[in-house]
Amino acid sequence: MLKFSANLTMMFNEVDFLGRFERASKAGFKGVEFLFPYEWERQELAEKLDKHGLEQVLYNLPAGNWSAGERGIACLPRRVGEFQEGVGLAIEYAKALRCPRLNCIAGITPKDVPAEKVRQAMVDNLRFAATALEKEGIRLLVEPLNNQDIPEFYLVHTQDALRLLVEVNHPNLWLQYDIYHMQIMEGNLTRTIVDNLARIAHIQLGDNPGRHEPGTGEINYANLLRFIDEAGYDGWIGCEYKPAGVTEDGLEWVRPYLEEGGR
Repeated sequence: MLKFSANLTMMFNEVDFLGRFERASKAGFKGVEFLFPYEWERQELAEKLDKHGLEQVLYNLPAGNWSAGERGIACLPRRVGEFQEGVGLAIEYAKALRCPRLNCIAGITPKDVPAEKVRQAMVDNLRFAATALEKEGIRLLVEPLNNQDIPEFYLVHTQDALRLLVEVNHPNLWLQYDIYHMQIMEGNLTRTIVDNLARIAHIQLGDNPGRHEPGTGEINYANLLRFIDEAGYDGWIGCEYKPAGVTEDGLEWVRPYLEEGGR
């Protein structure tokens, strides 16, 4: 049975962030994820998880000034020190929240830096983070995103990410596969996921267009989820979508899974 985590950055926005843990638990979720935890105290978040019986599934490494439009700093050669400091901060939170996996957002390709230097920064930063996280028993993930929502994003195709994994050559580096982003960039979702299941440590979903819940767009989620389940995927699937209305009103698609204990 597939297991789904609620993305608290996007879901249950009817209440403030700290109130979303309770809403997710009441809806039947056993796992949660979000973009970043760093705005809140570690102990405060840990208490929310414990109080509502939730597992922290995933969040991202620090990714620069998100509100100003930055989308990661891993590919920026001039920000290596900041990236490494961010890895340390992310580990501190992961230990407090008992989070077993962290995702690296690559960043927007700098226009004033030679391509080979950008690539080397990306490879070196991933290798550094993979090594540091491995010592703590935490998996490092890296995720391709679409370049329509994020123009000039560095990593935009599954095969680009897989080639990067080979180049970094570290056993603690995995692929995060986002169905919404890859539907936009390449389609062929089922075969790509099934063929690369051994390298995928986390899946996220949202329908297209609109990035709303499954059933609102063009993706045949009933078939896709069935194939993922039959292929033996045993990781989490993150509900990283923007509800089309009230969050709970759009959960019919996932209720059969949640009724099995959220797993």
